[in-house]
Amino acid sequence: MNYILFDGPVRNALLPFTFTRPVADILIGIMTIRQKWEMHLGSTTTTITEEYLSEKYPMVELEENVMINASFLPNYDLAELVSDLKINQAIFKGEDVIAFFTSENQEEVDFDTYEIIQYSGNCITVENTWDIFSKNDAAIREDFNFLTEDRKSQPIPKSVNTIAPENIFIEEGAKLEFVTLNASTGPIYIGKNAEIMEGSVIRGPFALCENAQVKMNAKVYGATTVGVGSRIGGEVKNSVLFANSNKGHDGFLGDSVLGEWCNIGADTNNSNLKNNYEEVKLWSYETEGFAKTGLQFCGLMMGDHSKCGINTMFNTGTVIGVSANIFGSGFPRNFVPSFSWGGAAGFTTYVTKKAFETARLVMGRRNIDFDEKEAAILEHIFEETKKWRKD
Repeated sequence: MNYILFDGPVRNALLPFTFTRPVADILIGIMTIRQKWEMHLGSTTTTITEEYLSEKYPMVELEENVMINASFLPNYDLAELVSDLKINQAIFKGEDVIAFFTSENQEEVDFDTYEIIQYSGNCITVENTWDIFSKNDAAIREDFNFLTEDRKSQPIPKSVNTIAPENIFIEEGAKLEFVTLNASTGPIYIGKNAEIMEGSVIRGPFALCENAQVKMNAKVYGATTVGVGSRIGGEVKNSVLFANSNKGHDGFLGDSVLGEWCNIGADTNNSNLKNNYEEVKLWSYETEGFAKTGLQFCGLMMGDHSKCGINTMFNTGTVIGVSANIFGSGFPRNFVPSFSWGGAAGFTTYVTKKAFETARLVMGRRNIDFDEKEAAILEHIFEETKKWRKD
């Protein structure tokens, strides 16, 4: 069967992270949503997403296809239902479509003509940016159980101080010595060739993905995920870093999400709780205003390729777009549009020529080309986000 993941109606609610990727490629738990579906289904997937992303994330349509709403995370029961779908069948949860069968010569999809299968079980959904960190605890636990089932961990080094070692799984090539791992509060997963430097103290749930790194004496609280090739240091709580991002120095990052290719300067801190303890609001790209999150703790949402200088201070509920560069004293405003350059004293436009030069250097350090596809995506985002920049 050919499986195609589609963005669904939540794409705009997941900006700025979906400026640069389909919903399927959001990291939550130990894997991206796409990786979860592919492992559960035992099959590769392609994508229906925005046209400007489709060259990098193409769709392959065959004679028979199953379309899957990427905002739903799979589990055993749901994946089995999806894999068993037949012609003119669709799976719904309430009013929301999870998956449906379609054929290449089908001109339109009319669910009134479909046999509707209602899924009554529990599953994790990602419908807002803050879901990525607020549901990360549950997602790590599900991924941990799935990835470690009937597998044996690499041995825990003798110098490692552990609590509940049965909830710790170490992949081949991982390095860790003289650290403390407390898995009594949730599982701890250490990916292939990942490294935890000495003196670090980590509470689960925690996921350190392949080739990721925890710097010396870091303090990490669950539920935190460090994506492939990313680095963390200092104090980190309930945060998700996508691939190849750096928060390698002292400073606090809490209840936050960083996209890919981000860099957090030394001694940078974010607030995750308002002084009056009120509900945190976040900038909404859909309404072009601030939306209620229902959360008392909510920190920083930073899009791909954005960076900040040393000693940057971020207010509670700050949203930063793609390829922004923030520096200087004082608190920058709590919505920073894409391709902004500056800080509390004001912003100018970060022109694409200079932004691309930096992206080329940053990605080159990881032996990844900043190619025409990447440039075209960022050019599109630059034009799409002009209306929010004020030069």
